[in-house]
Amino acid sequence: MKACILRHPAPIETNPLEYADVPKPAPSGTQVLVRVSACAVCRTDLHVIEGELPPRKSPITPGHQVVGVVESAGDRATQHAIGTRVGIAWLHSTDGTCEYCRAKKENLCDHPTFTGWTVDGGYAEYALAEESFVYPIPTGFDDLKAAPLLCAGIIGFRSLRLSGIERGGRLGLYGFGAAASVAIQVARHWGAEVYACTRDERHQKLALELGAVWAGGTVAEPPAKLDSAIIFAPAGEIVPAALKALKKGGTLTLGGIHMSTIPPLDYDLLYQERVLRSVANNTRQDGHDFLKVAAEIPIHTEIEVFPLVEANRALNSLKNDAIRGAAVLKIR
Repeated sequence: MKACILRHPAPIETNPLEYADVPKPAPSGTQVLVRVSACAVCRTDLHVIEGELPPRKSPITPGHQVVGVVESAGDRATQHAIGTRVGIAWLHSTDGTCEYCRAKKENLCDHPTFTGWTVDGGYAEYALAEESFVYPIPTGFDDLKAAPLLCAGIIGFRSLRLSGIERGGRLGLYGFGAAASVAIQVARHWGAEVYACTRDERHQKLALELGAVWAGGTVAEPPAKLDSAIIFAPAGEIVPAALKALKKGGTLTLGGIHMSTIPPLDYDLLYQERVLRSVANNTRQDGHDFLKVAAEIPIHTEIEVFPLVEANRALNSLKNDAIRGAAVLKIR
């Protein structure tokens, strides 16, 4: 099969992904083999490719927003019929036995595996997944537009939950890529007022089109104090400005798996019971709950489509904020 593989981490400007022929995998046990039709491109893929997430498997096929159909299954896999359309997300498996899994906090599992980082992902014609970690895709979405829901959507949804935003509340979104463009639609569905802070004027325009009441620069002060805010951009230097924009008792949620260094904070920014918290991965329940809400709204995903062979170009565009919404690789 064809796949894009990374042999060694390197700056994406060097086009390190190699479009190559690799063996087609075979499922065993509780695995399913998914014939991939689309895989959305995520900033986390950049963190893997450029080594900001330390290599865990080499070579590795990135990609964790995968849509396709079940082609075959292992001898103990019974949950999905052949031909079922499914999605594969970032959380590939958990041990199911650690204290976090037992407490229904599997996103914090001690021994997890991750699609496109510790196991091969969806920048390929076929991908393996554990049957209990794939998601049926709602019928209202075609494959290309469904792909960004599998990470940008799910992690944005978990970030919204952890932000504590309520109906009528004011929510700030810092960075306006794929995750924010989905999260704003859920937040508006929940009755929140959204303020978008992003450096790119094209992304500010998209935010306003999707219902933001205001859009300004990344560290610009919104015209009203915020009840909650989410930083999707992997830039720690944004944290002080976002904390400053919060009301007393407000929550700032950090939605990325990797972030640059957060500068020293003046305690006044945290005082008055402001909360600073991170988001770590997601649970399967987050995924199922989000996809249900996504179908109800229904979520519109803004996408730019690239062929698999041009994965390097898609990632370069993402790094340079040249994608309106989400980049999606069309596999077949």
